Amino acid sequence: MKLREWLDKLGTKTLHIAPGSPWENGYCESFNGKLRDELLNGELFYTLRDAQVLIEPWRDHSNRVRPHSALGYRPPAPETWGARPRVLGSSR
Repeated sequence: MKLREWLDKLGTKTLHIAPGSPWENGYCESFNGKLRDELLNGELFYTLRDAQVLIEPWRDHSNRVRPHSALGYRPPAPETWGARPRVLGSSR
């Protein structure tokens, strides 16, 4: 709290999101809400391995298949079809 007061006196802004202020970073809050609604609310994780096994397919689907409105309803990292591009200098 003292640090915030000192920064306010200097007229400096911090680069963190204040607790209880989700509107400061809508992208993170949107992701957190979707993760909770679509996965975490419906699962129980008994071990770290349980969490890894269940979260990885959700993460992969979210990144490669699921459309994101902020990206014009395209996935962030779509899977490509066809041959992989050849790397310069590679004989493959």
